[in-house]
Amino acid sequence: MTNNFVNLFLQRNDLMLKLPKKTRSYGSYYNNSYYNKGKTRPKISLLGIIIALPVLIILSEFLAQTYLGITGKGDTTKGTSPLIEAYKLQFRTATDKPIEGLKNQGNLVMQRSSTTGYELVDGQKSEFFYINEQGLRDNDPVPVAKPKNEIRIFVLGGSTAFGQLNPNNDSTISHQLEARLKQRVNQQKSSPSTYRPDVFPFFVPSRQKLMTLPPKIREGNYRVINAAVPGYTSGNELSQLALKILPYQPDLIVVLDGYEDIMLPSSQSQTDVPHIDEFLADAKGHFKNSLNFSADEWIKNTGLVRTYNSFTNPNNNSRPAANTSLPINTDGKPLKYYLPENQDELKRRVDRYKENHTRLISMSARLGIPVVLAIQPEITSRPLEKLSSDEKAIRDRLGKEYLEEFPKAYKEFVKATQQLGNTYPKNVKVLNFYQSNSNFPTPMFTDTVHLTEKSNTVLAETLYHAITAWEKIQIIPQNYYLKN
Repeated sequence: MTNNFVNLFLQRNDLMLKLPKKTRSYGSYYNNSYYNKGKTRPKISLLGIIIALPVLIILSEFLAQTYLGITGKGDTTKGTSPLIEAYKLQFRTATDKPIEGLKNQGNLVMQRSSTTGYELVDGQKSEFFYINEQGLRDNDPVPVAKPKNEIRIFVLGGSTAFGQLNPNNDSTISHQLEARLKQRVNQQKSSPSTYRPDVFPFFVPSRQKLMTLPPKIREGNYRVINAAVPGYTSGNELSQLALKILPYQPDLIVVLDGYEDIMLPSSQSQTDVPHIDEFLADAKGHFKNSLNFSADEWIKNTGLVRTYNSFTNPNNNSRPAANTSLPINTDGKPLKYYLPENQDELKRRVDRYKENHTRLISMSARLGIPVVLAIQPEITSRPLEKLSSDEKAIRDRLGKEYLEEFPKAYKEFVKATQQLGNTYPKNVKVLNFYQSNSNFPTPMFTDTVHLTEKSNTVLAETLYHAITAWEKIQIIPQNYYLKN
């Protein structure tokens, strides 16, 4: 049995020796199961993507915000201030409901009006302005019943007359004109000999000498009431005078306008709430658009988008000061887009302006109310040597097209105003602040049309001299018109 076992063992060894030897290769070594596990690609789950994507966005937004905070780039508030925000318009419906979807809404609240388009909401106030109970920019109430000794001068116009971007009510043209007139009355009382006497003598040489003295103006409590509303044009002012102002029994009307009229399309009779027709025609659709607009605004203000914009458009960080020049510029377009596109459109805008003022003057003349018609100033007529560095920057941002086309168009409005003065010489005085501004200080403008406080003082002084030189306001001495 032992021999059999040995034989079997030897046979087995012989077979093993005859088997071919398998060569060992590095390829087979590395292709074993252990190393194959290392090269298997991990499976990416949909849930992992869903979780990772928001985390990546949040991290990117955090990094973008950090970058903007360190560098100061892409700051959407750069170039703005509480003063600018306070004077941006906020529009509401006639029932005091907000109109959603309007861009660049601010703190100065306007309410829809069926007659004047819109009007100031009464009783509102801020650090920079106060609107009284009658919806007028005045520190005190103006009752409809006029006190016996009160002389009322109403100032109509748009944002320049209103005092856009002025620090307070006292710095406006209206308030400074009122202070000047009151000062004149006090001077007449304290130094009567420096003014013309109430009765002229018959003796010619003495009369001639007295004629050289300044005239006295009517004595009383002068109230200069700021009825101007940002964005108003001649059409708004005409409706406002007929329906809102005349019941207050004005003694004189001052109209300071022109700029908004040249920028308003001839298809509109007056300035209205932006996109109001769209809102009234389809309130639901307008509301839907407002939601889309809100989403777009949110996206635009994210750190990622602002960082991208800071690299692709470095100059976008500073908003042009010219954008504050037109209060109803809710779309933020450059001012050149509002200019008349051709001569026919310009003529229609000039004719509308002239027709509205003709009706305003005629209405006032029937009631014996004199009118001062003043063309408001604008930066393109100011000599370059009289501009500050900030004003030159404002002017440069207006662009070549605006700088070339606006003066030519505005001169047509000046001609129309002068024609009105020639047509109604007894009831109208014309003042051209566009071309006659050499006496104004530097800086004169805070943007394309709005004036500094010191410039308001000069404009008010010019109005003061025009008003006090008008016989309609003067005390005419007895025997004044006596022939020699």
